Amino acid sequence: MYLVTTEQMRHLEQAAVDAGATWSSLMEHAGWGVAHEALRLLGNPQRQRVVVLVGPGNNGGDGLVVARHLHDAGATVQLYIWQRAAVDQDANWQRCRQRGLEEMLAAADTDYSCLRRWLTTATLVVDALLGMGVSRDVTGSLAAIVQMVNTLSAVGTLSADERLVSGTPAPPQVLAIDLPTGIHSDTGAVMGVAIRADVTVATGLLKRGLTLYPGKHFAGAVTVVDIGISPGDLETIMSKVITAQQAQTFLPPRPVDAHKGTFGKVMVVAGSLFYPGAAVLATAGAGRVGAGLVTLAAARSVLLAGGRGPEVTLLPLPEADLGILGAAAADEVHKHLTGYTALLVGPGLGHEEPTGLFMQRLLGLEQSHKRSRVGFRIQHEEPDPATKAATPLALPPTVIDADGLNVLATMENWSQHVPAGKCILTPHPGEMKRLLKVDALDADLVQVATDAATRWNQVVVLKGATTVIAAPDGRSMVNANGNPALATAGTGDVLAGAIAGLLAQGLDLFSAATLGVYLHAAAGALVLEDLGDTGVLASDLLLRLPLAIKNLRGKA
Repeated sequence: MYLVTTEQMRHLEQAAVDAGATWSSLMEHAGWGVAHEALRLLGNPQRQRVVVLVGPGNNGGDGLVVARHLHDAGATVQLYIWQRAAVDQDANWQRCRQRGLEEMLAAADTDYSCLRRWLTTATLVVDALLGMGVSRDVTGSLAAIVQMVNTLSAVGTLSADERLVSGTPAPPQVLAIDLPTGIHSDTGAVMGVAIRADVTVATGLLKRGLTLYPGKHFAGAVTVVDIGISPGDLETIMSKVITAQQAQTFLPPRPVDAHKGTFGKVMVVAGSLFYPGAAVLATAGAGRVGAGLVTLAAARSVLLAGGRGPEVTLLPLPEADLGILGAAAADEVHKHLTGYTALLVGPGLGHEEPTGLFMQRLLGLEQSHKRSRVGFRIQHEEPDPATKAATPLALPPTVIDADGLNVLATMENWSQHVPAGKCILTPHPGEMKRLLKVDALDADLVQVATDAATRWNQVVVLKGATTVIAAPDGRSMVNANGNPALATAGTGDVLAGAIAGLLAQGLDLFSAATLGVYLHAAAGALVLEDLGDTGVLASDLLLRLPLAIKNLRGKA
């Protein structure tokens, strides 16, 4: 499940041609694969009507190949042609004419009455109008075609009751080739208007826009068909969609002779008087993915609030103010880090001024020349002899989440002083904007996350309906399995805890982040199945995390 940009896909196609393939053979592979998916939707193609919307370029050519194969399989196929070059220069169009397929030029159907008549009697509509590479808004006659398809299709605007009243027959399904017309192939943006498909068949490889909203919503169910791209050429593609098979490879082993020390120790620095639940969810998330021991380090007054699981051990920290951590708390954290294999800092900490001092000292970002950079043992100068003996241990692999990120965003040039490859940052879009100091994020979230990971030299998890995990070396994984059940307060705390719990078990940062995101989404799917999409609480995810792991192991 490689994920490509428009530029990358064009490069791969050209590489295939340079290696001996022809453009017509690539088109034949694509059309044959799409036709098989269309036949799967049709079942028995006999006496079923298919309308193929044919546009210019390769996407329209793919549509003509599909039309030919569906006709040969027994379907009645009609071609609706929009702005395609002359038929005498188009071998695939000529093959359709040789078979006597009915056709209509959109330019001759000025009131779209033919298109309406065809759509109301069709079982399936194949969208081969534009496909990949749309760069400007869909307008004019093409917009009118798109809007009519949306109105009369199974995913259109007419309800079942409206169809019954109007006497409109059962609507056709819509299959889009590569991408629904009007969807930007890199960002998933709607370029003016776009076709709403029931199924999208990506040719060759999955395009980024099919995993990013709103493009994912318009695409419906997505499948990929091979067109003959060389496996060797795919080695240059560093972005993938997380699959169960990929996630399986990251699962840490659970030997039968293990003890709690086998599965690592997590320290979670979280919670405040205003957000005590964040600490509860984060520590439980770490435990539910299998960490051997979880410790909550929090202000003493926060620990008095209780509510966490009895399995969680406690580290009371000194307070700069009621429920607020300061620089002295960072010293206490460092003092007790021996033996811990992962650290999570940030959920529910708040962002008061002393919290900023806590984060600076924890990460070794203080500007005082009389202190070593304690967080990761970075020193620009030799520390003062009076404090050298008390220099704390280096931090273990660290997850920075929520308020930890908000505090980090206020520090100038923080990324220049935190060693590469030590942290996982887990921002949602608002936190990412603050970290990048921008008012809006680019629509290509994969590129946003990848650029940030490279710039900061840390792993980045950009959370959302589509979540992107990016590494500094340019690798990225995309999880497009979000659901409404996860759109509630606290689910991010569970995710941060889960990632930290996997880090503690010895996974590298990128693998822990990828598996954590996958399991979090899988647990969300179980919640959706059990409870629906309304009224779900973040705590409902916790018991489903072990089930998600069990299900994943069962796929081996």
